Amino acid sequence: MKIIKSLFTAILLLLLLTLGGCASSKSSNHAWEITRTRILIDERYDASIPQDLEQMMAPYKQRVDSLTQPVMGQLARPMDARQPESLLSNLLSDIMVWAGNMFDEHPEIGIYNIGGIRASLPAGDITFGHILEVAPFQNKLCFLSLRGDHLIELFEQIAALGGQGVSQGVALVIGKNKQLISVRIHGQTIDPTKDYRIATIDYVAEGNDKMTAFKKKTNYIIPTIKKNDARDIIAAYFQEKQRQHLIVDAKIEGRITISNE
Repeated sequence: MKIIKSLFTAILLLLLLTLGGCASSKSSNHAWEITRTRILIDERYDASIPQDLEQMMAPYKQRVDSLTQPVMGQLARPMDARQPESLLSNLLSDIMVWAGNMFDEHPEIGIYNIGGIRASLPAGDITFGHILEVAPFQNKLCFLSLRGDHLIELFEQIAALGGQGVSQGVALVIGKNKQLISVRIHGQTIDPTKDYRIATIDYVAEGNDKMTAFKKKTNYIIPTIKKNDARDIIAAYFQEKQRQHLIVDAKIEGRITISNE
C-alpha cells in the first residue's frame, strides 16, 4: 500500500536532507555557501529498496500493517468523489448524519467537502488503510446550527462551487452559471427563521473551502471523545454495518442537479 511505501521514501528523504545539510557548509563553524536542490521523492525509490533498509523498517511496517490492514466492512461497488454529486460524497455526508446517533444529536443535514475526500474506495473489503487514504487529515466530526437564511446563503456558496457532499434529503438545483435555483430539505423549502442542525467536519465548519456562511453558526459542538477524527467515524460506520451483516452502498439520487436555466 502507498501508506507502507511512504515510510521508505520518508527515510530516504530524511537521509537526503541530512546529507544536504552537511554538504552545504564549507567550515565547521560558519556556513559560507548554502545551496539547495529540489528532489522528487516518488515511487521510483520503492522499486529497489536496499535489503538492510528493508530489515530496519520491518518492525515499523508490522506496526503500520497492524493498524491499516484490519477489515472494517464491505463496500458494494467502487466509489469516488466528484461534482456535482457522487457515490462517495453522498456516502460520507450520510455518515455525518448517522454519527449523530453516537452523541444524542439529530442533524437534518450532513455536509462533506469534496476537497477533503483524498482517494476513492474499492469494492469488497474495506480496511482502515483504505479509509485513512480517503480521510487522512485529523478533521473532527462536529455539529452546529445555522439559521435558515444563513443556510440558504450556504447553499448559494455550494452552488457557486459546483456542488459539495450533501446528505440524503437535500434537493439542490444549480443553474448553468452556478447560481442557486432552488433547494429543499426533506421535501420542504427552507424557513429563513428556523435553526437547522448540521453535521460536518470542523475544517468546513470554520468556513473553509469558500463556505463562509458556516462562520455564522451557533450551538457549535465538537464531541470530545478520543476517536473523533472523520476517519474514525467512517470506520465506525463500516464496523456497525459489518456487525449487522450489511454491505455498505450508496447511489446517485439527484441530491444535486444542474439545470440549463
